[in-house]
Amino acid sequence: MMSPGKIKQCTDENGNRIKNSMAEKCFVEINGIKMGMIIKSRNVSNPVLLFVHGGPGMPEYFLTEDYPTGLENYFTVVWWDQRGAGLSYSNTINQDTLTVNQYIDDTIAVTNYLRRRFGQDKIYLMAHSWGTYFGIQAVKKAPQLYNAYIAVGQVTDQDESEKRAYEYMLDYYSKTCDKKTLDELKKHEYPSAGYTKIRDSVMHRSGIGTMHNMKSVVSGIFFASLKNRGYTLTEKLNLWRGKLRLNQNPHLKMNDDLRKTVTSLDVPVYFFSGAFDYTVNYEMSEAYLNQLDAPVKKFYLFKKSAHSPLFEEPDKVAQIITSDIIRRC
Repeated sequence: MMSPGKIKQCTDENGNRIKNSMAEKCFVEINGIKMGMIIKSRNVSNPVLLFVHGGPGMPEYFLTEDYPTGLENYFTVVWWDQRGAGLSYSNTINQDTLTVNQYIDDTIAVTNYLRRRFGQDKIYLMAHSWGTYFGIQAVKKAPQLYNAYIAVGQVTDQDESEKRAYEYMLDYYSKTCDKKTLDELKKHEYPSAGYTKIRDSVMHRSGIGTMHNMKSVVSGIFFASLKNRGYTLTEKLNLWRGKLRLNQNPHLKMNDDLRKTVTSLDVPVYFFSGAFDYTVNYEMSEAYLNQLDAPVKKFYLFKKSAHSPLFEEPDKVAQIITSDIIRRC
């Protein structure tokens, strides 16, 4: 659990730091709040990619230790911790600023900081899960700042998605003859406080949670966050303090149906979804992309993944990004 909080450098096969590479943790004032981000790149002249994490309040850089993405091979990738989350946690943040509209404005402000810092007119934005809810709205608001929008598990209407997940699990636990879990689900129907308490557990055990092969949030996420050496002990504790506070914040609920509120984007759009993803229903994401008006759009289904193909099938992600997305732009 103890660690120095230093970010591992990009090195060659001999263990030497690669020239023009970058691996740093930095803190920047964004819209009046000190925010943290981790930047990694094997070549800082590569295009910048801003990664907008899930949650609310769930930074994802720590997962790269067990599930390396390789994004730093072809991007200068920025793992930004959102307002109140992880490296950007503070117990003095005005609760009135923890709104979806503020997160949209923060995304644009971080984008402009990165454009200035790295001298790039436009950057790429990749968002995951909850991050896609406001990430796509940021791109809609300021399309001139972005080369492309890449969504991993694109949200549409989260209430409908949750209903589909509940029905899927009733069928799954019936077919696997797990009467105990099936009875538990029937006792705590969606939506209810009882269902909320068991949701993560039953989702992961049925293979439709964070990753298809991750059967436990505790071992797969909580323990992974504690062992990552890129965070200090205080930063690790703040990760979970922020998660708890933001996840319970009513102003960060995904109430809008994006299929009705964001019907077009003026940038190329790419959706990545896992075939086992019922955390954010992949069929709904694909249908949304089909109706979305955009200059270029493409949907990619990852057949071995659930909610996180970026971590589950990184080689396929790399192939798509290098051959379809970067080359096009």
